[in-house]
Amino acid sequence: MGYAQEMTRNYTVLSILGVGFSLTNSWFGISAALITGINSGGPILIIYGIILIALISTCVGISLSELASAFPSAGGQYFWAQELAPRRWARFASYATGWFAWAGAVFTSASVGLAVGSAVVGCWSLGHPEFVIQRWHVFLAYQMSNLLCFLFNIYGKILPLVAKISLYTSLLSFLVIMITVPAVAPTHQHAKFVFATFINNTGWQQGGIAFIVGLVNTNWSFACLDCATHLAEEVHRPEKMIPIAIMGTVAIGFVTSWFFSISMFFSIVGDFSAISQSPTGVPILELFSQALRLNKGGAIFLETLIIATGLGCLVASHTWQSRLCWSFARDRGLPGHVWLSKVNRQLDVPLNAHFVSCFIVAVVGCLYIASVTAFNS
Repeated sequence: MGYAQEMTRNYTVLSILGVGFSLTNSWFGISAALITGINSGGPILIIYGIILIALISTCVGISLSELASAFPSAGGQYFWAQELAPRRWARFASYATGWFAWAGAVFTSASVGLAVGSAVVGCWSLGHPEFVIQRWHVFLAYQMSNLLCFLFNIYGKILPLVAKISLYTSLLSFLVIMITVPAVAPTHQHAKFVFATFINNTGWQQGGIAFIVGLVNTNWSFACLDCATHLAEEVHRPEKMIPIAIMGTVAIGFVTSWFFSISMFFSIVGDFSAISQSPTGVPILELFSQALRLNKGGAIFLETLIIATGLGCLVASHTWQSRLCWSFARDRGLPGHVWLSKVNRQLDVPLNAHFVSCFIVAVVGCLYIASVTAFNS
């Protein structure tokens, strides 16, 4: 693609699949947005929305795979825009795409960081009923999660191993939770609730609009499919390995998220309003607690598995955003591009780009202190 080889090709197809799936991590996304999805369309939205979004993601994945196979570059979309857009618009299209892509990666890291931070504080709250959650508690947990995952990304040679561990951790956690929760739940919802219940608490009068708007929750669980494309210069035979990683992410994501959703919906004990209004601020943790008959230790253990999965997701997100920043700077798309495009030869990572990206994630987290609505937006 016209670039000098700067990054060592340490990744295998399994480790690059680990990065791709660890970031997308569909069942983790569903666990974080489960109750929000219920309020936006009920179980119908989640169960059938996953199928719909998985089909759309398959189309997206095929398109990404074709482009990644033809033009394997760490730049991904902005590079393809430069190559394929009409000459008159190519530079503008590439520049705009690069900025949107990097901003999207930074905001994704912030989103995952908040999910992990909220889960950590929620576990503490469940174990200490007298504890009242303050906004700064979640903010502090968010920043600690961001810092911890920053450290994992400063040594390139261990990243493929971390990616594999994250993949296995996610799949093992999924199996443990999916089997345990319905097995110990004192009662189970009927099939009509799981497969035929529509709930509209969005404020929209039309059910169809509420369903379409609610799809953002299931779509979040299949986002970031392009992650593997930005590791094209760190894997052998990227024209083959990248498409395998992308389509493997969609396939594993669909299977895990769909069965996880069904399992959790069947395991809801009584009215789900108590779950959505949980004092822990983490609805899935409250679901675990009720299903395990108020066994706080068991619920915290299951939520710890989700936290571990979330940290793997955040590590992958940091890898993704740093490669985007580095490659975009290499093509002079960012201020300070000479400094941002440097690769640390000893650590084998674009350390400057990684540091700046994580610093911006930390700054974005400050929005949460000022306004939860602003941060969520």
